[in-house]
Amino acid sequence: MHAAVVTAFGHPPTWHEFTEPTPGDGEVLVDVVAAGLHPRVRSQADGSHYTSEGALPLVPGVDGVGRFPDGTLRYFAVTSDTRGTMAERVAVDPRASVELSAGADPVAIAAGANPVMSSWVALRRRITFEPGSRVLVLGATGASGRAAVQVAKHLGASHVVASGRDAARLATLTDLGADVVVPLGDPDAVGTAAAEADVVIDYVWGQPAADVVRAVVTARTDRGRRLDWVAIGSTAGQDAPIPSAALRASGLTIVGSGQGSVGRAAFVAELPHIVAAIADGTIRVDATAMRMADVERAWGGQGHDGAGRVVLVS
Repeated sequence: MHAAVVTAFGHPPTWHEFTEPTPGDGEVLVDVVAAGLHPRVRSQADGSHYTSEGALPLVPGVDGVGRFPDGTLRYFAVTSDTRGTMAERVAVDPRASVELSAGADPVAIAAGANPVMSSWVALRRRITFEPGSRVLVLGATGASGRAAVQVAKHLGASHVVASGRDAARLATLTDLGADVVVPLGDPDAVGTAAAEADVVIDYVWGQPAADVVRAVVTARTDRGRRLDWVAIGSTAGQDAPIPSAALRASGLTIVGSGQGSVGRAAFVAELPHIVAAIADGTIRVDATAMRMADVERAWGGQGHDGAGRVVLVS
């Protein structure tokens, strides 16, 4: 079979012959139809993701849509760091898959499930998210942030503040459910807009997150009221200088959400709901399909987290 293969970290994968996977216990061999080129996949391929095993060669890809041996078209996720989904075939545990409804777009599902999953699982599994909660999304102009705005509203948020760097994309978020949009470069304005937030979904971390923490805590009318800050991404830096006073003098609670903090069973349990919300258009995703054989060109042409998502198709 053919696959996208990484032979050296820091270099894009190339499409060539590769050994066909051998299914393990409980696995089946699946024909891959579509696989998303997510930022998570890029970090897998360059060895920088915190779960990386550092092993080469590797086939990147963490999820996709495929044709299973019984003929069904299903979304699926894999856990191997080296045998990913950007290949003609992949070994899959059917328990980590969801059958697509009739008429569902495989490209939209492959594009959207991963970015939607990040905020969905954070709100459903990492905190107690109450209907009517007020939410701030930091990094709202990337694909995951755009999804988070919609996920928050779908799960019952009464008010969503969206903040990001890209002014043009930021302006489009009111059509996706954002009540207020604020440039990330103005932390005081973010703090004022989100002063009464109950939850922060943070994809940026780094200095911008620290600046917004100070601004939000300062602007709150009741500093003792709980504020759940959920760190999901770190596009602005791995370290954020959060002042200890912000923790001591407020109801701020910081948690992370991702592989390790959320078990595999919890992710799998949420998959049917996530796939259904994308399939029926409740959560809108933008996707561009490219041939899997053109993976090297796709790799060079897509930003690390644009508003849309490149999907490689067979």
